[in-house]
Amino acid sequence: MKENKIQDGIAGKAAIVTGATRGIGRAIAERLLREGARVAICGVDAGRVDGAAREMAGLGEVFGAVADVSKLEDVRRFMGGVEERFGGVDILVNNAGAGVFRSVAELAPEEWEKMLGLNLTGVYYCCHEILPIFRKNAAGGDIINISSLAAVNAFAGGAGYNATKFGLNGFSEAMMLDHRKEGVRVSSIMPGSVDTDFGGAAGSRQGDEWKIAPEDVADVVVTLLRMPRRTTVSRVEIRPSIPGKK
Repeated sequence: MKENKIQDGIAGKAAIVTGATRGIGRAIAERLLREGARVAICGVDAGRVDGAAREMAGLGEVFGAVADVSKLEDVRRFMGGVEERFGGVDILVNNAGAGVFRSVAELAPEEWEKMLGLNLTGVYYCCHEILPIFRKNAAGGDIINISSLAAVNAFAGGAGYNATKFGLNGFSEAMMLDHRKEGVRVSSIMPGSVDTDFGGAAGSRQGDEWKIAPEDVADVVVTLLRMPRRTTVSRVEIRPSIPGKK
């Protein structure tokens, strides 16, 4: 049975990582397993979810399910399954997201809706559904939202993506103020260029070694979770030390 006061550290805790079949989410899930957490992952492709869970099984207890976080019914079903399996949840990492980079004139309405649904509405759905689970355990919990430097630096062709990430930062900070007295810590990690297939195949372009590795983002997640409960880190900006040519 859980204690009423959540403990520092990661080992033994239950974590959810959305969009964790590859890239940043996969690296975070693997790192949390290595730290001794039980981890639930989700994605929209059943084959990738099953494959990722199977490949990570050697690292610890991992549970995978198909869920589109932009759909409330999927989120509710996934969260309910995780709670039933793990008996509660202590950590939520909102990583699932999408990026389409076009000018406003060229950005299709369905592309706008997809980014809004995954990058912002999906985070709201996951947070809204995890809070009752945190309250049920009377223990609080940790929510880490994977944002982007695009949340503070607008760029040409990024109107839709910028809008969702600017919104995510505002959502995260307001949520922290709403729920910190319940023992809920909310943090945003804002990476710059990361070597994933988000904008192309990871590691496929010669000379991309300058980019942040997904494992570097996972290191930051672990650092935040290890902070004493008395301390919340609101935002972390991480960027390549020596940017290459884009």
